[in-house]
Amino acid sequence: MSLSIRRALSVVALAAAGLAATAHAQEVLRVAASPVPHAEILEFIRPQLKAQGVDLQVKVFNDYVQPNLAVSDKQLDANFFQNRPYLESFNKDRKTDIVEVPGSDVHIEPFGAYSQKIRKASELREGAVVAIPSDPSNSGRALALLAREGLITLKDPSNIKSTARDIVANPKKLVIRELESAQLPRALPDVDLALINTNYALEAKLDPSKDALFIEDGRKSPYANFIASRKDNAASPAVAKLVAALHTAQVRRFIQDKYKGAVIPAF
Repeated sequence: MSLSIRRALSVVALAAAGLAATAHAQEVLRVAASPVPHAEILEFIRPQLKAQGVDLQVKVFNDYVQPNLAVSDKQLDANFFQNRPYLESFNKDRKTDIVEVPGSDVHIEPFGAYSQKIRKASELREGAVVAIPSDPSNSGRALALLAREGLITLKDPSNIKSTARDIVANPKKLVIRELESAQLPRALPDVDLALINTNYALEAKLDPSKDALFIEDGRKSPYANFIASRKDNAASPAVAKLVAALHTAQVRRFIQDKYKGAVIPAF
């Protein structure tokens, strides 16, 4: 074998070894997310994280319970789907210790009311059935929105954890029906009004800016969605890179362009 051929082979071998080392150096970061918009945003930043040595693996869930349990049980490293009131309620009810990664707010999803039977809230009949989320944080959010529209009166309108027991006036005798959040879009044909989390509305091809009869003011919302993790890895380098990648001008433009106001950047 000639010297030039041996040198060429050596170069190829060194290059292959370098690629193998680079691949080996990729740190796996497993993140749970709701399909829309959370998983879509994470997929958008995947190439950026790969270039920084982080192999982002997104596990999609269609409910609000399993993503926290999977992180708590160390099956996954972090999640991206929830807001502070929900996390506080979940930790209290489930005796878990999931934590918010500091400074990781990504976006706000204004909560809206939808109907296939009426075109404005004033058309609600007496005794109309109104579906709201069953989990405490989102049910309180739904009731607050109904109160803002004058459909009910709450004992304390500023209490984001209000329950149906806190309704002090219900002039139209609305029947409040609590359902799992993921079921609300499917329930639309069977109820007069449904208050739906924006991620589930988007999955159901509802356009909050056009289809919602009324909707939260996203600029004044305490419901920013953030990265959550465990205390043992909330400050890990990989999670820090994830948060930094989510807080770029490119991600802000992606959210604004793709969701047209249905999802609002919170950074």
